[in-house]
Amino acid sequence: MIRVGIGGWSFDPWRKTFYPKEVPRARELAYASRALTSIEINGTYYRTQSPKSFRQWHDETPDGFAFSVKASRFATNRRVLGEAGPSIARFLESGLTELKTKLGPILWQFAPTKKFDEPDFEAFLKLLPKAQDGLRLRHAVEVRHASFCSESFVALARKYEAAIVFADSEKYPPIADVTADFVYARLMRAKASVKTGYASAELKRWKDYAKTWADGGSPGETLAKAAPKKRRDVFVYMINGAKERAPAAAVALLEQLQ
Repeated sequence: MIRVGIGGWSFDPWRKTFYPKEVPRARELAYASRALTSIEINGTYYRTQSPKSFRQWHDETPDGFAFSVKASRFATNRRVLGEAGPSIARFLESGLTELKTKLGPILWQFAPTKKFDEPDFEAFLKLLPKAQDGLRLRHAVEVRHASFCSESFVALARKYEAAIVFADSEKYPPIADVTADFVYARLMRAKASVKTGYASAELKRWKDYAKTWADGGSPGETLAKAAPKKRRDVFVYMINGAKERAPAAAVALLEQLQ
């Protein structure tokens, strides 16, 4: 399964570039979840959500839809990652399993200033459970410092079956190594001057990447030996860049994939 989406669903410029006038703000998620196949929930990074909110999001979206959930910043923005246990537990117990089968990967995003400290990062990965309330959990780690561009980091992520987020970004290093049974990509170079954010040729490139990942391949230059070939789920999100173009970029990529 290849899923394509955006970060969040409420953004004022999208009222002009994505949502029809007749769609009220209260129905934005319902509309977006039928135009796309996944959404990355970002509000969970900044504050704790309620079980009621997760249940509502589940009920407003169609069968087969999937959310990824960005983990609390209190778990990742700290000097000693190995001490994040209470914050991780608090986040995982906040109600996200109310998404039920619509719960996709959990995104653990680290600050650009966070450097790779192998023992401490392994201590953090050890804290991430494989299940919560009977639901399997899939973890993706987004690192943004060049010190993570090492075979040691790739090996560590594979050991704990955590996906390294692939970033198409001018600021952050792209790590193309596949380290889990799914791939998580965040594309951040959308241009305001292009109606679909990415030009058609660029979208074709990402379509080819997504299909290669799904078929078990490892496109792009990797740091370590390629992972064994096996089919995988793929999650691709249009994030940042010219954010007003993100929905159009996601829709255009879905059209190419079809």
